[in-house]
Amino acid sequence: MSQDTPPAPAVVFDRVSFAFDEHVILQNISFSVPTGAMWIVLGASGSGKSIMLKLILGLIRPDSGRIFVNGHRVDGMPERDLMRVRADIGMSFQENALFDSLTVAENVGYRLYEETKMPLDEVHARVMEVLGFVGLADYPDRMPSELSGGQRRRVALARAMASRPSLLLVDDPTTGLDPITASSVNDEIVKLRDLERVTSIIVTHQIRDAHYVATHEAHRRPDGSVEILEADADKTGTAHFMVLHDARILFEGTAADLLESQDAYLKEFLYMTLPPW
Repeated sequence: MSQDTPPAPAVVFDRVSFAFDEHVILQNISFSVPTGAMWIVLGASGSGKSIMLKLILGLIRPDSGRIFVNGHRVDGMPERDLMRVRADIGMSFQENALFDSLTVAENVGYRLYEETKMPLDEVHARVMEVLGFVGLADYPDRMPSELSGGQRRRVALARAMASRPSLLLVDDPTTGLDPITASSVNDEIVKLRDLERVTSIIVTHQIRDAHYVATHEAHRRPDGSVEILEADADKTGTAHFMVLHDARILFEGTAADLLESQDAYLKEFLYMTLPPW
């Protein structure tokens, strides 16, 4: 690939459909996520948001259509080949899915211990690096039961990024958290996008949190610390919104486009969640 050739999109859905028996979840869905972008997927419960992530991972197969991940077609790929594609994907699950019997450090480094030949001292260094990134450097020996809900979410994010994946999938990162804790998790997602340059797809019901992530950016100070600031208006296009409704993509665009939409369903969907907050 020449320097002038743009990289392949991180994720492509080409006329993808999926149904449970007679219940259609996705109907003829097409979209493309550029490498380095952040895609925020909104929609009511049951609209297919989490199904979309499972299709990307190859955990379920579409009824029709094609799916490409980092240039590889995965919709009909054998499991042994899917394992290689998944090695470059980080996944933060809706319920965190931490191992209760492992420490924070063991949870974060699990994939590196089990799926790579990285020397143990390098695994430890990487684990401490990502724990520091999410503000949990003092917690490597804690058990998940000793953490708050927000801390467990941050451990899940650290585990998802420990192997330096090019693609991060995050399912409902702030649901069930109080506003202050949710804000800390949102800041970690912003840092991943702006400092780690990870392509990400964020599935959420929380419109306020999605708007925050889309309109803020992370900056590293000269002393190495990080601050989260409100982005200039011309920089808020970094995050792209997609809304699913009635098995189709109802809306695609920026945060500003979403808030300004006059679509009747979107106005109802956003009701009581619009800024100012």
